[in-house]
Amino acid sequence: MILEPEQRKLVLVTVSDGGGATAEAVADAVTVQFPGVEFEFERYAGVRTREQVLTAVRAAERRGGMIVHTIVMTEIRRLLLRECRQRNIDHIDLIGPLMGQVSQKVEMRPLLRPGVSRGLSDDYFQRIEAIQYTVQHDDGQGLDTLDEADIVLVGVSRASKTPLSVFLSMRGWKVANVPIVPGVEPPPILEQIDQQKVVGLTISKEELELIRRNRVEMLGTGVAGSYADPEKISEELAYCRRVFRKGYPWPIVDITGKSIEESAKEVISWVESQRIATGFVEDSSDVP
Repeated sequence: MILEPEQRKLVLVTVSDGGGATAEAVADAVTVQFPGVEFEFERYAGVRTREQVLTAVRAAERRGGMIVHTIVMTEIRRLLLRECRQRNIDHIDLIGPLMGQVSQKVEMRPLLRPGVSRGLSDDYFQRIEAIQYTVQHDDGQGLDTLDEADIVLVGVSRASKTPLSVFLSMRGWKVANVPIVPGVEPPPILEQIDQQKVVGLTISKEELELIRRNRVEMLGTGVAGSYADPEKISEELAYCRRVFRKGYPWPIVDITGKSIEESAKEVISWVESQRIATGFVEDSSDVP
């Protein structure tokens, strides 16, 4: 399924023979990567009969949606896959392939019991809460509760604020990110919250230009304009550095050429070091 630029809307139908938390958490983590797309969700949990499968499949077919499923029961999963193929419905199996690979590696058959997990620990709920908070505070949203964030990332457009926020949230950090736009004063709340939470993200002019040009090509507009103009990018980055230096100033993480994991470790290192420097230390999530 290929969406034209003007469409930018997708219905995701999550299907599970358990509670459905896994499918929803993965879907939330993925959809936040596409801020220009309007997503709608239909959720089907406890799907263990043929009629329940057909209800979910018909909903996806009727609305032109994609099915994301975590079906453990073999027969139900086969039925769902068959119906999706016959009706030409895009579908993603989040659990079947991994379960099969693990089964081969350990030479053991899986239990195939829906809803079985290691238990809903406090850590699990903390991560879910962090993901939800991060989704609601992407790209300058939710400024009225910005003070509740563990980390606030600031930077120019396409400086990996959203991917890094999601990565950190899946490890239990409540992350907000706020864009810095030339000619637009940053929201006052940024200077009012605990400054030890704020980290600036920067990137080289060359890499940012490449990312933005690729973005323009992907959107199919054909005209980059000032968005990918080297001179305008230089001015934008210079303005962003002035904002970073104003007041506190905030620590800066250069993401140029770094993986999400590397950038995340550096962000956490800055946040933790500032906590230690002021005598405030508490248990926090690790980034492997």
